[in-house]
Amino acid sequence: MAIRTILTEGEPALTKKCHPVTKFDGKLADLLDDLKETLARANGLGLAAPQVGILRRAVIVVDGDDQMLELVNPEIVDQKGEQDGLEGCLSVPGKWGYVKRPEWVKVKAQDRTGQWFEVEGTGITARCFCHELAHLDGHLYVELTDRLYTGEELDAMMAEEEQQEGKQ
Repeated sequence: MAIRTILTEGEPALTKKCHPVTKFDGKLADLLDDLKETLARANGLGLAAPQVGILRRAVIVVDGDDQMLELVNPEIVDQKGEQDGLEGCLSVPGKWGYVKRPEWVKVKAQDRTGQWFEVEGTGITARCFCHELAHLDGHLYVELTDRLYTGEELDAMMAEEEQQEGKQ
């Protein structure tokens, strides 16, 4: 296993549509293991293969139980509801934006051996599924937000909210 370099906004690989995985072999297993190790080191909630320069349809998502889910050739097969929340991205460091996403999502994917399965998630897990699968089609969350915030701006907003709650 190895820590891979996470590409940042402006890198061409982040805007390209990824190819389906057709070989379920040691090379795929190594990629998935590297994605997991890289994600753990970066302390993120999801990582897609194009974020490390590999144009294959493979992602890792941390679910609500803190388990790393390996999703190969994933596709969203159902979704319900709506949530509006802050999102960040390891490929857009130091910035966050408000993005509307479904509240519940069901994903169909293959595991590292090629077996199909379905997984569902709500809240932040649903948000992560949508966010990471968008990477596979060359899209970043910044396309869906009206404004990007810096860490300092978010800290100021949170402090103001806490101050307002304290007055009530």
